[in-house]
Order: sequence, then structure tokens, then C-alpha cells
Amino acid sequence: MGKLLVVGSINMDIVSTVSQFPLPGETIASVRTDFFPGGKGANQAVAAARAGADCGMLGAVGDDSFAAALLSALEQDDIATEQILRKPGSSGFAIITVNEEGENHIVLTAGANGQLTAEDAAAGAGSWGGVFAVLLQNEIPWDTNLAVMSSAHSSGVRVFYNPAPACSLPDHVFPLLHTLIMNETEAAVITGLAVSDEHSAKASAEWALDKGVEEVIITLGAKGCFYLNKKGQAAAVSAFKVKPVDTTAAGDTFFGAYTAASADGLQAEDALTFAAAAAALAVTKQGAQASIPNKAEIEAFLLSRREK
Repeated sequence: MGKLLVVGSINMDIVSTVSQFPLPGETIASVRTDFFPGGKGANQAVAAARAGADCGMLGAVGDDSFAAALLSALEQDDIATEQILRKPGSSGFAIITVNEEGENHIVLTAGANGQLTAEDAAAGAGSWGGVFAVLLQNEIPWDTNLAVMSSAHSSGVRVFYNPAPACSLPDHVFPLLHTLIMNETEAAVITGLAVSDEHSAKASAEWALDKGVEEVIITLGAKGCFYLNKKGQAAAVSAFKVKPVDTTAAGDTFFGAYTAASADGLQAEDALTFAAAAAALAVTKQGAQASIPNKAEIEAFLLSRREK
């Protein structure tokens, strides 16, 4: 298995559980409030590491009380943190409310993540020696993302990109991407095509492939996911039925697990099934990194589903 490098956000998630979301102007009491290490980048690093990958993280934390806890959380999963910088001010954090159905509302503060520069990333990425793929999202400055994409692509390192939060992309970015993983909302923003089922997902994936991406994955929530690559190979994988508790890290878990499985040599459909199982397990627990399963748990879940 090749090494993975995640370049992205590191946050503290402040999660309040509520019976129902407040109306505008309404004040309600939470059932409880917990603090969980999170951030899309860190979540994806944890998901990849727990799925069996040799993983490092390049990012930034602040000089506040959250920083030590955020670094410790990564190190507990054997994620290399030498390339995580300290920046003045607060670490990134998210204020999250989760209702009884497991749906969430999120308000994000970039903090140190917003100070991660293209120069920081270039110094950290170095020669890319031994790196199979770099994982990127949209919770660090765009110029930093673009610099990493360009450097990795020119060095023959695969770029796995999850454009979340969603934003439109210039045409010159698509040929830099090996794997583009999007949900329905992100796909609609990027391609301009509404996505609601396998047929519309295929049209959206074809649009991105025509722009130069090697392979596209569109996740469809309870409807599963759809895969298409530039060779015309397609796959549709159903979602596993579970009772959701908290969907906060489902997408990050899917992304990290899929990338780890790909780095381990699994073919697309098997890697997608592995990732779908990881995501299903993640939504059955509260918290971001706290909910992410390890490889043994994923494999046991898959075995139990095959035996039914």
C-alpha cells in the first residue's frame, strides 16, 4: 500500500444534540453538548488510517487550548503530524447541532485552516516520494489547494478531491484530478446538472470526465453511489441500511476509506463497497472522528451482511 497525504482542515467540533432544530429567533435547550476532534481533512485522514492506510497530515492548528487535543487525536491513529503547523489565533472549529433523526446543521470557523498558505503546503509536500495519493477538500484556501494539485499531478501523484463545501471550478483544474468524489449537492454546483438518481449521476459524471478527470464518484445518500471512469467502466453500489444517529462524518469516512482501499489495490467496485460499509457504520455513532470505524470493523460488517 502506498502512502497517503491529506492536506486540509483540522477542527474541533462542538456538537449540541437537540430534540428538534430551533426556528429563527428561537432559543432551545440542548440535550447535551460534546467536543469532538473533526475537520474534513482530519476526518478523512482518520478514516484512511483506520481503514489500513499509511497516512500523514499537512495542515494547521492555532495556539489555543484546542490545538494539543487535535494533534493528539491524529497521533492516536498513527497519523504523521510533523507537517502540521502552528498559527497564531484560534484553531478551526465547527458549531454543530444534531437532531433526533441524525440530521445536522453546521457553522464553520476557519481559524488556523484559513492561514495555511501555498508556500506552507509546498514546503510540506516536498518531493512526494512514496506517496500514492493526496486527499484534498475545500476547507483551506483555494490557492493552497491548487498549488498542491499542480505539484502532485506534475509528480505523478494521484489527486483525490472532495469539493466540499461546494464551489464552482475553473476548467484548468479538472485535468489535475485523478478522482473526484461528490455528493448530489456538490455535483450540481460543479456541473450545473441536478443529481437525484443513477441516471442523472451518470450525466454529471460524464460532464466531469469530459473536462479531464480520470474517475468520478457521486454519492447519493440512501440510494448508494455511482462510479464512472474515462474508460467507460461504471459501477453502482447500494447503500447499507442502518439507523442513523449522526451523519456528520459520513462523507469524509467514505472518501478516506475509498482512498485507502484504492491504495491497497482494490478494484473500484470492491473499494466502493468497502467505503459504503465504512460510511454506514459511521452514521450509527455520534461525533466525527469518534464515529469512524477501523478496518476490522468494516470487514466484520461486510461479512455479516453477506451471511444474511
